[in-house]
Amino acid sequence: MKQALHLQLKSFINLPSSSRNLRIGTLISFRVCTMGSKRLISNSSLPVSFEDKKEKKLKGLVGTNSTSEKENGVKSSSVEFERFKDDPARIEAMTVQELRATLRSVGVPAKGCKRDLLNALKCFAEKKIDGKTSLTVEEQSSFSAENISVKCSDKDFSKEDCVEDVNTDLEVPGLPQHKGRVKKSGTEGSIIKFNTKRVTKKQNLSIRCDEGSGGMVLDTKRKVSSKIVHEVVNADEGVMPVIQTEPWTVLAHKKPQKGWIPYNPKTMRPPPLTRDTRYMKLMSWNVNGLRALLKLEGFSALQLSQRENFDVLCLQETKLQEKDVENIKQCLIDGYENSFWSCSVSKLGYSGTAIISRVKPLSVRYGLGISDHDSEGRLVMAEFDSFYLLSGYVPNSGDGLRRLSYRVTQWDPSLSNYIKELEKSKPVILTGDLNCAHEEIDIYNPAGNKRSAGFTDEERQSFGTNFLSRGFVDTFRRQHPGVVGYTYWGYRHGGRKTNRGWRLDYFLVSESIADKVYDSYILSDVGGSDHCPVGLILKL
Repeated sequence: MKQALHLQLKSFINLPSSSRNLRIGTLISFRVCTMGSKRLISNSSLPVSFEDKKEKKLKGLVGTNSTSEKENGVKSSSVEFERFKDDPARIEAMTVQELRATLRSVGVPAKGCKRDLLNALKCFAEKKIDGKTSLTVEEQSSFSAENISVKCSDKDFSKEDCVEDVNTDLEVPGLPQHKGRVKKSGTEGSIIKFNTKRVTKKQNLSIRCDEGSGGMVLDTKRKVSSKIVHEVVNADEGVMPVIQTEPWTVLAHKKPQKGWIPYNPKTMRPPPLTRDTRYMKLMSWNVNGLRALLKLEGFSALQLSQRENFDVLCLQETKLQEKDVENIKQCLIDGYENSFWSCSVSKLGYSGTAIISRVKPLSVRYGLGISDHDSEGRLVMAEFDSFYLLSGYVPNSGDGLRRLSYRVTQWDPSLSNYIKELEKSKPVILTGDLNCAHEEIDIYNPAGNKRSAGFTDEERQSFGTNFLSRGFVDTFRRQHPGVVGYTYWGYRHGGRKTNRGWRLDYFLVSESIADKVYDSYILSDVGGSDHCPVGLILKL
């Protein structure tokens, strides 16, 4: 093996320069063979031609040409699939062993329970019967795409500079997950365009992508921009992976109703107000740990403030202790000298809320004034000329719904009574993580979360009874009645990439100022937390 490796390596080194314009697929095959791996990276090559340096461009193409052996296997199974067309019930009647044997005969991974095998075979059968081509994911394969074009920035580069690693985690509906590594050509700052009929459900690319005009796209699980390949969900056909850099712009819901559309801030936000219009721009964000956010590579609070130009920023789940507050205040951006922090004292490094403002408030209060509710730093109130603003972090009912009773029988009624008392003197704006997806449109999978904290019948009823029924308006839902927009995506299942989220963050306002709301919006592209910011523009 070592001798063979030496011979191949030597022959490669001694190649004339004109012969070194090797295809990346050749390098991949060479690398895999020397490692003794049995994986099928791709039976096709990835031709890459290096143009003259004056051109300073790299063009790559990845194809998925099947081997003759696979083609023969597919042809031999065509009669069987025609039988499936005539009698679809035959698939359902197949045993697990028969399903696996059939899938393996056409090169489709045959792992998982019977339901997974059925889905995989049905998917393949439908594609074959319709005469459509589909992306075939080889068993233990790492990545396969039909077309990848790479455009590089204009700068000199060596051949060694043109190789980057792409780490991919593959999931195809109904198929098991596979992992692997391949080489892909490109340089730093590349703009990558993928054209495929079906691709993977999850991908993590260890490359940097241009941030574009948004600039504030982050992901705490990766030290790279989150503007990468994403999946979207077509509810009519189940899960259908496609290439999407902005997953929130495509409808993702288990059971969407007629007329529902996805929230797209690029097309649904109104034009900016004129300079002679008086207004305040408020923003709210559950940061899931402020110190961790500020340490996150690539995050810039200054860049966010410049882009959004907010007047007041409300924070939840800061997880700060009182001893941390002064250091944080020293880091505040110029112009936001007014900041007010409430920290948990019963459990350190937990919960916590804040209000950071350009405008100095008339007065500030902390908590509800009830000792049983005020030890976790869940509420800050700032009084301005024309309204009260509250940054709130409603208790989560927790695992096993252990705090459900406390939340719906004590906290919600107490908060409701508090803001109604404030409302006697001026309108109230309540914002923050209210930990409730009020309607089925506010959660990707309503049926599967009936007894999940944040979507129980008790919490939803309490939300309606204590807030909406008492004269407070859900500003986003009033402005966008049939729009699916989420503000929270759990880390556990990578929900942000697939836009399988919840809308837990709100701006609720007194009915008396609801007509003054110019825009209630979601900043879906801002990462760094499992929540994204929400905003409100209020005319004064």
